[in-house]
Amino acid sequence: MPIAMTTPDPGSDLATRRRRARRTAVTVAVIAALVYIGFIARGVLLS
Repeated sequence: MPIAMTTPDPGSDLATRRRRARRTAVTVAVIAALVYIGFIARGVLLS
């Protein structure tokens, strides 16, 4: 007997989207911090 497709639970979808958004925000923040540190390091090394 085939199993009927069920509609996705909106709560779990929201949790998944929040988890992905948080991961994206952390990734962008880490990249921004690395660029910032790179500019500071370059300024210190060139002076």
